[in-house]
Amino acid sequence: MTDAIWFTLCAALIFFSGSRLSHYGDRIAEVTGVGRAWLGLILLATVSSLPELFVGIGSAGIQGNADLAVGDVLGSCVFNLLILSVLDAFHKGPGLFHTVAPKHVLIAALGIVLLALVGFGLFLPRQMPVMGWVGVLSLVFVGVYIMAMRMMHRQYAGEPGADAAQDKGSAPGELRKLFLWYGLHALVVITAALFLPGFAEGIMAATGLKASFVGTLLLATSTSLPEIAVSMAALRLGAVDMAVSSLLGSNLFNIVILAIDDMVYREGFLLKDASNVHLVSVFSTIIMSAIVIVGLSFRMAPKRFLLAWDTFLILVVYVINLVVLYRIA
Repeated sequence: MTDAIWFTLCAALIFFSGSRLSHYGDRIAEVTGVGRAWLGLILLATVSSLPELFVGIGSAGIQGNADLAVGDVLGSCVFNLLILSVLDAFHKGPGLFHTVAPKHVLIAALGIVLLALVGFGLFLPRQMPVMGWVGVLSLVFVGVYIMAMRMMHRQYAGEPGADAAQDKGSAPGELRKLFLWYGLHALVVITAALFLPGFAEGIMAATGLKASFVGTLLLATSTSLPEIAVSMAALRLGAVDMAVSSLLGSNLFNIVILAIDDMVYREGFLLKDASNVHLVSVFSTIIMSAIVIVGLSFRMAPKRFLLAWDTFLILVVYVINLVVLYRIA
């Protein structure tokens, strides 16, 4: 019971500070003249994924639990795409994908490439070591991510509003203050995330649930709270492109987190020691990402109900993913 209370408290801190990250991030975009979508992809996506990074380090490096680390990352990828459905429910007017730039297709497609590589690593009976216990796929993850960032930079270089800084007179002083508060809330998110794996282990012991399910549901949901807060705040600000690019960009960075987790995991190869059950989340995320691509590429009539057809299908896939994992666990 105590573990559940502390787990909830850490999750609340992550949600609160995560909501402030969006506010300060939007102001940084205004002061510096950086486009909102590019800032969402780089700054917000990276910082909102910090809980997954430090939960992974705690799970793999300290607890030595590969299933918690992998489940947290892949569960977070699934949950990040579910947030698109949540945003669509609160978004007024046509469907969410009717109001964002079609160029986000590239981020979703690159996410599918990285996820397919993760599935390949989970399926392989062994990996080729390149540095002690670190597998070759971990280096591939990092290499593909760097290549993706270069492609994204070229994609968003001509974004409207980029390179047109506002408030130039007050920019230097205000920018320092913005980065100070941004860093403070990022520190709160990191600190709370470091304690989550230990409390998750206690919940597992009390409930008897498997690590694959606890990592995918509890850890992934709690570490995705910054993404929820950032996305909802961005929606209120009217920065829909920033919200979407942040969520899709978080999924890209999450795969890099698996590479980092593999480096701190000393028991062997992270993906080899993790359960094949995680393939369910890999396939679910690939399907959901494909639906995002279809929704951005083929824009049907505006939504008539709470959700458009694309975000509704994303919700359906998420529910199926959870049901399958729960039945296995």
